Amino acid sequence: MPAISLLSKIDTYLADDRAEFVRDALAFATDAHSGQSRLSGEPYVEHPIATAEFLAERRMDATTLAAALLHDVIEDCEISREQIEDKFGDEVAKLVDGVTKMNSIDILARGDRVNASFALNGNIDQDDDRTARQAASMRKMLVAMAEDVRVVLIKLADRLHNMRTLDAHSQDRRISIARETLEIYAPLAHRLGAWDLKWRLEDEAFRHLQPRQYRSVYRLIRRKRSEREQYTERVMKILQEKLDEHDIQAEVTGRPKHLYSIYQKMHRYAEQGRQFNDIQDLTALRVLVGSEEECYRVLWIAHSLWRPVPGQFDDYIASPKENLYQSIHTSVMCEENAPVEIQIRTRRMHDLAENGVASHWAYKEEGDSSSDDNFEQRMSWLRQLLDWQNELEGDSQYLDTVRTDILRDQVYVYTPMGEIKELPGGSTPLDFAYRVHTDLGHHTVSASVNGQHVPLNTVLENGDTVEIDKSRSVRGPRTDWLNPDLGYLYTASAREKVRTWFRRQRREENVQRGRELLRRQVSQLRSSTPEEEIAAALKFESADDLAEALGSGTLQPADVVRGLVDIAGEPDLVRVEREGEQSHQGVVVLHSDQSASDTVTRLARCCSPVYGDAITGYVTRERGVTVHLQTCPNLRARLEPERSVEVAWGHLEERYASRLKIDAWDRVGLLRDLTAVVSREKANIHRIHSSEQQLAGRSTVELTVYTSGVDQLTRLCARLDAVPGVQSVQRQGAG
Repeated sequence: MPAISLLSKIDTYLADDRAEFVRDALAFATDAHSGQSRLSGEPYVEHPIATAEFLAERRMDATTLAAALLHDVIEDCEISREQIEDKFGDEVAKLVDGVTKMNSIDILARGDRVNASFALNGNIDQDDDRTARQAASMRKMLVAMAEDVRVVLIKLADRLHNMRTLDAHSQDRRISIARETLEIYAPLAHRLGAWDLKWRLEDEAFRHLQPRQYRSVYRLIRRKRSEREQYTERVMKILQEKLDEHDIQAEVTGRPKHLYSIYQKMHRYAEQGRQFNDIQDLTALRVLVGSEEECYRVLWIAHSLWRPVPGQFDDYIASPKENLYQSIHTSVMCEENAPVEIQIRTRRMHDLAENGVASHWAYKEEGDSSSDDNFEQRMSWLRQLLDWQNELEGDSQYLDTVRTDILRDQVYVYTPMGEIKELPGGSTPLDFAYRVHTDLGHHTVSASVNGQHVPLNTVLENGDTVEIDKSRSVRGPRTDWLNPDLGYLYTASAREKVRTWFRRQRREENVQRGRELLRRQVSQLRSSTPEEEIAAALKFESADDLAEALGSGTLQPADVVRGLVDIAGEPDLVRVEREGEQSHQGVVVLHSDQSASDTVTRLARCCSPVYGDAITGYVTRERGVTVHLQTCPNLRARLEPERSVEVAWGHLEERYASRLKIDAWDRVGLLRDLTAVVSREKANIHRIHSSEQQLAGRSTVELTVYTSGVDQLTRLCARLDAVPGVQSVQRQGAG
């Protein structure tokens, strides 16, 4: 029985009076949910019991456990907040009320479907009412979490049990809930240091979002599981015996790799042309000891046994992560010259690593005052959520800021005076400048990292010292800084500050600036579409309104590309065919009676889908599956829905040729800088030709490049256009 299991767990660590407090909450919840059932048919009360049991396994305090048991009674049982406060006190009532507010605004709980662009790209369509409500929901949830982090711990445990019982829902609901879990809840668990919650949420979401890939990874792992387990046992025994010789009381265990993390690594390897068999670090060990001193002794012993792998060492004990994590990581070449990762930490560090901030209340419940050491300082990012609540008006801007600035891994960099600044991984010197002060960001002209001048779009790394050079004259930010293809600004908070600056400028200046950006974009795509038609497609009343949005940074050049595609379809891109090729290998047919490899697919000539577009399949009578854009006007599946089939892009194998004409001021190093941009974008150059113009000092460079599709081509054009001396970049057609 779930209730018996819960009670047995709380009796192992709670004082008698606190355990009785939880029993009272259990009895209250059982009575309140009497007669209610879940979609799966089980009694509803099993859900809050499972939520509380997960938290009890993490030794959470009695107040949190009581709130977990009662978290649905206000919403589902007509129980008032006042009734809970009278019986269980104000603290429990506040937690239950916080979780209830999150549940009551949870769109997914009411069956609405999350917009796919929100989940996959982090972009909120302001005209999509469901997506706007989703952003508002998340904003309120994050603010509630900032006021008491235990609210979100209950919500995370609640979401985990819901994910484990998701099969009772429709496919659309499963996919929507799984997307939100992977994009919001799993990163939140990571930020709170709750690794155990993070990987469980990720694996459950992975199972529903990509069932084919999930099964594939599972089969690959099982294939050599016995062999890996035998190897791990042998290495563990060697290390354990050596530690015993040095009188170190240590617990050496194998650390399992989780399916979603393995899938992510496989995906990165595939981009490098490597296979699953190339992944050599599926074996990992964890060593738990009693003190920090013993951690470093274990490190010395491991390195004396086996040769360390260069560049594979991190000391998170001396420099803890922002989410409380502490451990030593090292990789060594073990038996049979195979790499093995070893994590070394104290038992208390392990508890914090697995359960994060949940452990803070566990130790606090036990009367351990040291649990408060640096806790408030390390949770300072929670206060940032409240600051943004006051600074950012739009829900979508707030959520985008949280997504990039909070829910990503962080890097720590230094000011010239030695002050530490915490920034999300991927940040640049410009992001750093805006984090220090908005005015410094607006007036940045150059930057130095570790004493060396660097471009403003340089990605910062842990330990960098950053110095910003500020303009002495009155100036402001450049519109290029808002172009994501150029990589100047990574944090959403910095981008919003730049947008705010431009919104305050005169309309005429923004319109003029925007028309120049629009002209460049239309020229690069070789489009003859009138500006008014582009404005209408993007839902602007006039071309001036469109230009103002571009000039102020509210709209990005990539949005113009999408508008032009909606009007005229994808620009012409010539796919590089391989001799004898019969099938488009970059497309996978889902839910087909045949295996994906046996199904012949072809790209429709009428709409020419490019890798990354939203696509659908149409089953022809003799030629397999034809792949169309979902917006293709010629898609006959609308008239014959029974012949529609779901398709998805697989591994990218095709390249598309385009010819670019670049007009620039001639200078030493121009060709080198242009080809370096193409190389960094990982595009291939098929042909290059340079010629002088009649106008003194000007030259024309013609490039034929192979790209993966229109998104990469647009990004490449933007980056070429930013090379010093370049006046224009235009597409001339296929090479």
